[in-house]
Amino acid sequence: MKTKVKAIKNEPKSIPLEEALADFRLACLSREMSLLMRKEVLTGKAKFGIGGAGKELPLIAAAKTFKKGDYWAGYYRDQTAMMAKDLLNPTKYFSALYGDAVNDEFSGGRQMNNHFSTSFVDQDGQWLDQTSRYNVTSPLASLASNVPRALGLALASKSYKNNEYLNGQTNFSQDGNEVTFCVVGDATTSEGVFFEAINAAGVMQIPLAFIILDDGYGISVPSEYQTTKGDISRVLEGFRKQEGENGLDIYRVKAWDYEQLNQTFKDGINKIRNTSVPAIFHVQECTQPQGHSTSGSHQRYKSPERLEWEEAFDGLKKMKQWLMDQYQIEETLLNDIESESIDEVKEGRNQAWSLLTDPLKKANDQLLQIIADLRDKYHHYEFLSKALHELKSAPVVDRSEILAIAQRVSFKFLVKDIKVTELVNWIEEQKNILKQNYNTHLYQKGDKSALYASSTPVEYEEDAPMVNGFKVLNKYFDQLLRKDPRVYAFGEDVGKIGDVNQAFAGLQEKYGEDRVFDTGIREWTIVGQGIGMAMRGLRPIAEIQYLDYLAYAFSALTDDLATLHYRSNGRQIAPAIIRTRGHRLEGIWHSGSPMGMLLSSMRGIHILVPRNMTQAVGMYNTLLQSNDPAIIIECLNGYRKKERMPSNLTEFSLPLGIPEIIMPGEDVTVVTYGSTLHIAHQACLELNKIGIQPELIDVQTLLPFDLEHRIVASLQKTNRIIFIDEDVPGGATAFMMKEVLETQKGYFYLDAPPTTLTAKAHRPAYGNDGDYASKPNQQEIFRAIYNLVNEKEHI
Repeated sequence: MKTKVKAIKNEPKSIPLEEALADFRLACLSREMSLLMRKEVLTGKAKFGIGGAGKELPLIAAAKTFKKGDYWAGYYRDQTAMMAKDLLNPTKYFSALYGDAVNDEFSGGRQMNNHFSTSFVDQDGQWLDQTSRYNVTSPLASLASNVPRALGLALASKSYKNNEYLNGQTNFSQDGNEVTFCVVGDATTSEGVFFEAINAAGVMQIPLAFIILDDGYGISVPSEYQTTKGDISRVLEGFRKQEGENGLDIYRVKAWDYEQLNQTFKDGINKIRNTSVPAIFHVQECTQPQGHSTSGSHQRYKSPERLEWEEAFDGLKKMKQWLMDQYQIEETLLNDIESESIDEVKEGRNQAWSLLTDPLKKANDQLLQIIADLRDKYHHYEFLSKALHELKSAPVVDRSEILAIAQRVSFKFLVKDIKVTELVNWIEEQKNILKQNYNTHLYQKGDKSALYASSTPVEYEEDAPMVNGFKVLNKYFDQLLRKDPRVYAFGEDVGKIGDVNQAFAGLQEKYGEDRVFDTGIREWTIVGQGIGMAMRGLRPIAEIQYLDYLAYAFSALTDDLATLHYRSNGRQIAPAIIRTRGHRLEGIWHSGSPMGMLLSSMRGIHILVPRNMTQAVGMYNTLLQSNDPAIIIECLNGYRKKERMPSNLTEFSLPLGIPEIIMPGEDVTVVTYGSTLHIAHQACLELNKIGIQPELIDVQTLLPFDLEHRIVASLQKTNRIIFIDEDVPGGATAFMMKEVLETQKGYFYLDAPPTTLTAKAHRPAYGNDGDYASKPNQQEIFRAIYNLVNEKEHI
């Protein structure tokens, strides 16, 4: 039974006794969860743990201002705030700690503990009403990964407030009055993207609260080695908003000062909500009584004096003393609350353990019976008795462990050529459970998948003019912005001049600076803006000026956007479109094609490589029908090439994963994409003149790749194949070869060794000669195909 304490006369008016006691009870409960979590890891019941001890009081204070409709972009210390909003309890906490795929509602066992999230979409991928929910975005373990996304979440509020055409989108905003909470540790403030985001928030004036929980260390490295002056808010003073200027408000408060924490967050968040001026809350003198995580002990790097100080300034001790001083509460009553918290946490732990292990015990019992039956039938096989002993003696913790035992037994029968149907069926059933638990939700399924978007052919008027490719895009984006108020476009030079290749020329003036706008040179947070806005129902087109510069946004893409749907177990989506351009131009930094890098790191994002701007339009339309994110890489040398102007720009859509045969042929299959397609086309036309008929195929999309196996169908006819692109050797050509020869079983049809032709291993050099020497040219492609057809070894 929970201890009750009656209110006394003349209690402080700022915080009623009942509220203060509820907060103390919550803080005690959270602390005990952190303590018991560590024990569960050290006893082997969980693999790794990270807790929120020492951060309880500031997170309680912040959570009081976190309203339904707001957004939380946190990190891995936020457990107390989640408990304050009834989003977490001890059972849920330990289910996540154990990696329980069924009962970890935050990630389905895919993330470590303390990575909390709420549902943004239902099981069918339909948006839920975000205005009536606490919106917690799925965090990542990598430091500062939540910061760029938070920028986009807050920018969306400004967008909903300023865009009158979005007034009907009532599921995503309450007139733009919501606040985004971005919680970080002080070590995160050493990351460059933190300063990038602070600067951007100060420029844009968006309702964003940066909460810095400062315990003086980044794991073992003290703040004086990480931060100039050893004090991040002093460093940020230049960002402080002054009269008549933009900037951010800055608040400083002690982590152990319960009363002041409540007042600071109440006043500060209310100001953000009323003015949309972003703010920094620097919560100083946090403690970390368990160290950074279960991987080590903080006694290894903290001095005895520091440890003594942390003991004295522990928030729970300070709050306990404050309660006794302010309300004259007897310490024994508060001790009872602490004891009750221990019991409640243990009860939640036990329930979570049962939820995890009961189904595993059932599966284990089934396997025991199957193997026991086999032993009765094949009693002379000693390995069956060993398997039974192993299953009976080992604690049942992981499905994979008992599955491994079953498979070892099945292999013994396999080599003896004995069928054991019941055992094989059991193994397949367990594999399917693991597959469903862990190998799903990389992309959308059903009608929200880009793969199932409706396809509409491009149409032309009879007198359709031939125009430069950028004019096709410019007319398309004009019609798109008029048709769909959810669409926003932004990036370096996108606003005033309409991007460096003029696809948005004149559109800022037509649709306003809120819809088409410039950003600073800050690729990481440009992508972050796209992610956050897309999570709130908008359809951002975030531009990275050149493909080479995606490296600056690599973390936001590979860690956040690519994993969001997967790591949230299908509960969250961000259908952002990242627009960039690459391949042919001039020099090392403006003509890259690092496709292998993207293919190896961006699974979860579609990678589209249109050969011209009309194809790009079809891909944009397909993506806008779906909830999948994508990177579209337009051809740098295609903006001035002539194309016919389509008549159905906003209706034309291109199916993803379907290659197109550009030139039919019988002698050799030529596979390529993007800018190289045009060069290969010219080479194939020359080959036709000497009697060689290549079949030229444009893959169009690398992820997904040739879903209907059209390339292997061509290989069945030609029996020869060459893969060509501008990536380095072993890059995207190796990926395509693997897909065709291994996945599509194309090796069956080869009469000659498969061949690749790529750029050189170094970056492309400057000038015409540099380009010629660095990337495949028409003559090189001609000779490679000629030699392949005529079985010559040397190019």
